[in-house]
Amino acid sequence: MDDERVFRALADPTRRLLLDRLFERDGRTLLELQSQLEMTRFGVMKHLRVLVAAGLITTRKAGREKLHFLNPLPIQGIYDRWIGKYTAARASALADLKVILEGAGPMTGEASARPKQVYQVFINAPQQRVWEAITRPEFTARYYYGSVLKTDLTVGSSFTYYMSDGSTPIVEGQVLACEPLRRLVHTYRSLWGPLASDAPTRVTWELEAAQGGVTRLTVTHEDFDGETATFKGLATGGWNWILSNLKTLLETGEPMPAEGMILL
Repeated sequence: MDDERVFRALADPTRRLLLDRLFERDGRTLLELQSQLEMTRFGVMKHLRVLVAAGLITTRKAGREKLHFLNPLPIQGIYDRWIGKYTAARASALADLKVILEGAGPMTGEASARPKQVYQVFINAPQQRVWEAITRPEFTARYYYGSVLKTDLTVGSSFTYYMSDGSTPIVEGQVLACEPLRRLVHTYRSLWGPLASDAPTRVTWELEAAQGGVTRLTVTHEDFDGETATFKGLATGGWNWILSNLKTLLETGEPMPAEGMILL
């Protein structure tokens, strides 16, 4: 997604307010968002369309309702380009970007029993290449915290990330569904630190072809038992780093500098 579209979307105070509301509590319906604004339903829809077009919001159907989720990846990209390279993490002029980057809250409505995180990124690479990057260890070792993925992608088989030497598992899972080049679903359980005591969750990777050979990648992480250590760790940097690094690797041939790594 181009920076100009993101900056233009963020320039409007109403749109920034909508992002603030989703940061406070993610997964809101149009009616919930409209109730906090002195604006017609149509007016709120116009602002949401701009945010969706800029990639700052993603949507998901839940029964008859459409839920809206904050997608921090475009702002992560702006941070990487305009702040990170100048080592200006202390710059107060753009400190509010950090607030938006700090993840997603629990869902509301019918599916509110367990919180969910939804991320979307456009990658200038064909689906085949993106699929290979998700499923092959030689790729994951370069963008997924140096970890090596071991799986044969058959339903019921293991889906486990190991440390770079291949001996120690750090995230274990099981393949639940696999449609090559299009969709991959697996369980997810971290095996280190305070995250190790959390129950398994579920990750869905969805790939769609966009114009010009671009691939739209959507990652949905769900079934958290509330705002667990895993939920908070992933929301405050984990998925932002992984997906931004994946995009950088596929588009430039090199991952982001290790010194900028966001650790869980």
